[in-house]
Amino acid sequence: MFKILIIEDDLTLFNEIKTRLSQWSYDVYGVENFDKVLDEFIIIQPDLVIIDIQLPKFDGFHWCRMIRSHSKVPIIFLSSRDHPMDMVMAMQLGADDFVQKPFHFDVLIAKIQALLRRTYNYNSSEKIHIKTWCGAKIDPNKNTVTNERGTVELTKNEMFIFNLLIRKKNQIVSRTELIESLWDDERFVSDNTLTVNVNRLRKKLDELGLGQYIETKVGQGYVAKEEEIK
Repeated sequence: MFKILIIEDDLTLFNEIKTRLSQWSYDVYGVENFDKVLDEFIIIQPDLVIIDIQLPKFDGFHWCRMIRSHSKVPIIFLSSRDHPMDMVMAMQLGADDFVQKPFHFDVLIAKIQALLRRTYNYNSSEKIHIKTWCGAKIDPNKNTVTNERGTVELTKNEMFIFNLLIRKKNQIVSRTELIESLWDDERFVSDNTLTVNVNRLRKKLDELGLGQYIETKVGQGYVAKEEEIK
Protein backbone atom coordinates (compact mmCIF):
# COMPACT_ATOMS: atom_id res chain seq x y z
CA MET A 1 0.00 0.00 0.00
CA PHE A 2 1.45 3.34 -1.06
CA LYS A 3 1.63 6.10 1.55
CA ILE A 4 0.57 9.56 0.40
CA LEU A 5 1.21 12.71 2.44
CA ILE A 6 -1.18 15.59 1.74
CA ILE A 7 0.14 18.99 2.81
CA GLU A 8 -3.10 20.98 2.66
CA ASP A 9 -4.53 23.33 5.31
CA ASP A 10 -8.07 23.35 3.88
CA LEU A 11 -9.55 20.61 6.07
CA THR A 12 -12.62 20.14 3.86
CA LEU A 13 -10.50 19.60 0.75
CA PHE A 14 -8.05 17.40 2.64
CA ASN A 15 -10.84 15.13 3.89
CA GLU A 16 -12.35 14.90 0.42
CA ILE A 17 -9.03 13.97 -1.17
CA LYS A 18 -8.32 11.50 1.63
CA THR A 19 -11.72 9.83 1.16
CA ARG A 20 -11.25 9.49 -2.59
CA LEU A 21 -7.69 8.16 -2.32
CA SER A 22 -8.63 5.73 0.45
CA GLN A 23 -11.14 4.21 -1.95
CA TRP A 24 -8.16 3.34 -4.15
CA SER A 25 -6.42 1.68 -1.17
CA TYR A 26 -3.87 4.43 -0.64
CA ASP A 27 -2.69 5.08 2.92
CA VAL A 28 -3.27 8.82 3.35
CA TYR A 29 -1.67 11.12 5.91
CA GLY A 30 -2.12 14.80 6.70
CA VAL A 31 0.03 17.40 8.44
CA GLU A 32 -0.73 18.19 12.07
CA ASN A 33 1.78 21.01 12.59
CA PHE A 34 2.45 23.29 9.61
CA ASP A 35 5.53 24.67 11.36
CA LYS A 36 7.11 21.21 11.27
CA VAL A 37 6.15 19.81 7.89
CA LEU A 38 9.61 18.40 7.18
CA ASP A 39 9.73 16.64 10.56
CA GLU A 40 6.40 14.96 9.84
CA PHE A 41 7.54 14.03 6.33
CA ILE A 42 10.65 12.32 7.73
CA ILE A 43 8.57 10.39 10.27
CA ILE A 44 5.92 9.28 7.75
CA GLN A 45 8.32 8.55 4.86
CA PRO A 46 5.57 8.79 2.21
CA ASP A 47 5.80 7.37 -1.30
CA LEU A 48 4.24 10.53 -2.79
CA VAL A 49 3.52 14.07 -1.60
CA ILE A 50 0.63 16.34 -2.60
CA ILE A 51 1.27 19.92 -1.53
CA ASP A 52 -0.65 23.17 -1.75
CA ILE A 53 1.18 26.41 -2.50
CA GLN A 54 -0.65 28.60 0.00
CA LEU A 55 0.03 27.28 3.49
CA PRO A 56 0.33 28.80 6.98
CA LYS A 57 3.64 30.51 7.76
CA PHE A 58 5.77 28.96 4.98
CA ASP A 59 4.41 28.31 1.50
CA GLY A 60 4.52 25.07 -0.48
CA PHE A 61 7.59 26.18 -2.41
CA HIS A 62 9.55 26.37 0.84
CA TRP A 63 8.49 22.89 1.94
CA CYS A 64 9.13 21.44 -1.52
CA ARG A 65 12.68 22.77 -1.32
CA MET A 66 13.11 21.25 2.17
CA ILE A 67 11.72 17.87 1.11
CA ARG A 68 13.92 17.82 -2.00
CA SER A 69 16.99 18.34 0.21
CA HIS A 70 16.17 15.01 1.87
CA SER A 71 14.32 12.90 -0.68
CA LYS A 72 13.53 12.23 -4.35
CA VAL A 73 9.92 11.32 -3.49
CA PRO A 74 7.47 12.33 -6.26
CA ILE A 75 5.70 15.64 -5.53
CA ILE A 76 2.45 16.98 -6.99
CA PHE A 77 1.56 20.63 -6.41
CA LEU A 78 -2.00 21.89 -5.99
CA SER A 79 -2.86 25.53 -6.52
CA SER A 80 -5.89 27.79 -6.85
CA ARG A 81 -3.62 30.46 -8.35
CA ASP A 82 -3.45 30.65 -12.12
CA HIS A 83 -0.16 32.47 -12.64
CA PRO A 84 2.08 30.51 -15.07
CA MET A 85 5.14 31.27 -12.94
CA ASP A 86 3.68 29.17 -10.11
CA MET A 87 3.98 26.05 -12.26
CA VAL A 88 7.43 27.07 -13.50
CA MET A 89 8.63 27.68 -9.94
CA ALA A 90 7.20 24.35 -8.75
CA MET A 91 8.92 22.39 -11.53
CA GLN A 92 12.21 24.21 -11.04
CA LEU A 93 12.15 23.25 -7.35
CA GLY A 94 11.82 19.60 -8.31
CA ALA A 95 8.06 18.96 -8.39
CA ASP A 96 6.89 16.24 -10.76
CA ASP A 97 3.45 17.59 -11.63
CA PHE A 98 1.10 20.51 -11.08
CA VAL A 99 -2.70 20.43 -10.67
CA GLN A 100 -4.83 23.55 -10.93
CA LYS A 101 -7.77 23.99 -8.53
CA PRO A 102 -10.61 23.30 -8.99
CA PHE A 103 -9.79 19.90 -10.43
CA HIS A 104 -11.63 16.70 -11.32
CA PHE A 105 -10.71 13.90 -8.94
CA ASP A 106 -10.36 11.42 -11.81
CA VAL A 107 -7.60 13.62 -13.22
CA LEU A 108 -5.78 13.81 -9.88
CA ILE A 109 -6.02 10.05 -9.38
CA ALA A 110 -4.78 9.37 -12.91
CA LYS A 111 -1.77 11.64 -12.31
CA ILE A 112 -1.03 9.92 -8.99
CA GLN A 113 -1.24 6.45 -10.53
CA ALA A 114 0.96 7.34 -13.49
CA LEU A 115 3.55 9.02 -11.27
CA LEU A 116 3.70 6.13 -8.80
CA ARG A 117 3.91 3.62 -11.65
CA ARG A 118 6.83 5.23 -13.39
CA THR A 119 8.63 6.08 -10.14
CA TYR A 120 8.45 2.70 -8.47
CA ASN A 121 7.94 0.26 -11.35
CA TYR A 122 10.26 1.79 -13.95
CA ASN A 123 13.32 -0.27 -13.00
CA SER A 124 11.35 -3.50 -12.63
CA SER A 125 10.37 -3.78 -16.30
CA GLU A 126 13.89 -4.21 -17.63
CA LYS A 127 17.47 -4.41 -16.45
CA ILE A 128 19.03 -0.99 -16.81
CA HIS A 129 22.68 -0.68 -17.71
CA ILE A 130 25.05 2.25 -17.56
CA LYS A 131 25.21 3.95 -20.96
CA THR A 132 27.49 6.46 -22.60
CA TRP A 133 26.49 9.50 -24.64
CA CYS A 134 28.74 12.29 -25.90
CA GLY A 135 31.54 11.04 -23.68
CA ALA A 136 29.38 11.04 -20.54
CA LYS A 137 28.33 8.04 -18.46
CA ILE A 138 24.60 7.77 -17.77
CA ASP A 139 23.49 5.71 -14.78
CA PRO A 140 19.66 5.36 -14.79
CA ASN A 141 19.80 3.43 -11.52
CA LYS A 142 21.28 6.45 -9.72
CA ASN A 143 19.74 9.06 -12.04
CA THR A 144 23.17 10.58 -12.70
CA VAL A 145 25.15 11.82 -15.69
CA THR A 146 28.93 12.06 -15.32
CA ASN A 147 31.86 13.31 -17.38
CA GLU A 148 35.22 14.94 -16.69
CA ARG A 149 33.46 18.12 -15.55
CA GLY A 150 31.57 16.38 -12.77
CA THR A 151 28.25 14.71 -12.03
CA VAL A 152 24.68 15.99 -12.19
CA GLU A 153 21.69 14.29 -10.64
CA LEU A 154 18.42 14.16 -12.56
CA THR A 155 14.87 13.73 -11.34
CA LYS A 156 12.88 10.64 -12.38
CA ASN A 157 11.08 12.67 -15.05
CA GLU A 158 14.29 14.16 -16.41
CA MET A 159 16.01 10.77 -16.59
CA PHE A 160 12.97 9.22 -18.26
CA ILE A 161 12.96 11.97 -20.91
CA PHE A 162 16.73 11.74 -21.31
CA ASN A 163 16.60 7.97 -21.84
CA LEU A 164 13.89 8.31 -24.46
CA LEU A 165 15.95 10.90 -26.34
CA ILE A 166 19.28 9.05 -26.30
CA ARG A 167 17.56 5.78 -27.18
CA LYS A 168 16.68 7.49 -30.47
CA LYS A 169 19.81 9.61 -30.74
CA ASN A 170 20.04 11.83 -33.81
CA GLN A 171 16.32 11.27 -34.43
CA ILE A 172 13.46 13.63 -33.67
CA VAL A 173 11.33 12.44 -30.75
CA SER A 174 7.98 14.19 -30.97
CA ARG A 175 6.45 16.06 -28.06
CA THR A 176 3.41 13.79 -28.31
CA GLU A 177 5.55 10.67 -27.96
CA LEU A 178 7.33 12.09 -24.92
CA ILE A 179 4.09 13.14 -23.25
CA GLU A 180 2.37 9.83 -23.88
CA SER A 181 5.41 7.88 -22.65
CA LEU A 182 5.64 9.93 -19.47
CA TRP A 183 2.05 10.35 -18.51
CA ASP A 184 0.38 7.49 -20.45
CA ASP A 185 -2.46 9.76 -21.52
CA GLU A 186 -1.69 13.25 -22.78
CA ARG A 187 -5.07 14.56 -21.63
CA PHE A 188 -3.71 14.59 -18.09
CA VAL A 189 -0.77 16.94 -18.63
CA SER A 190 -0.18 20.37 -20.08
CA ASP A 191 2.25 20.90 -22.91
CA ASN A 192 4.07 23.45 -20.74
CA THR A 193 4.97 20.75 -18.21
CA LEU A 194 7.04 18.92 -20.81
CA THR A 195 8.76 22.16 -21.83
CA VAL A 196 9.71 22.89 -18.22
CA ASN A 197 11.12 19.38 -17.74
CA VAL A 198 13.20 19.49 -20.93
CA ASN A 199 14.52 22.98 -20.11
CA ARG A 200 15.45 21.80 -16.63
CA LEU A 201 17.22 18.75 -18.10
CA ARG A 202 19.13 20.92 -20.57
CA LYS A 203 20.15 23.36 -17.80
CA LYS A 204 21.61 20.52 -15.74
CA LEU A 205 23.46 19.12 -18.75
CA ASP A 206 24.90 22.62 -19.32
CA GLU A 207 26.94 22.06 -16.15
CA LEU A 208 28.69 19.24 -18.02
CA GLY A 209 28.95 21.21 -21.27
CA LEU A 210 26.30 19.01 -22.89
CA GLY A 211 23.17 21.12 -22.90
CA GLN A 212 23.60 22.18 -26.52
CA TYR A 213 23.36 18.56 -27.66
CA ILE A 214 19.67 18.44 -26.69
CA GLU A 215 18.17 20.36 -29.60
CA THR A 216 14.66 21.72 -29.96
CA LYS A 217 13.01 21.15 -33.31
CA VAL A 218 10.29 23.79 -33.40
CA GLY A 219 6.88 22.32 -34.04
CA GLN A 220 8.26 18.77 -33.98
CA GLY A 221 10.05 17.74 -30.80
CA TYR A 222 13.60 17.19 -29.55
CA VAL A 223 16.81 15.52 -30.70
CA ALA A 224 19.70 14.17 -28.63
CA LYS A 225 22.71 14.64 -30.91
CA GLU A 226 25.45 12.06 -30.58
CA GLU A 227 28.88 13.62 -30.68
CA GLU A 228 31.93 12.57 -28.75
CA ILE A 229 33.40 15.36 -26.62
CA LYS A 230 37.17 15.66 -26.93
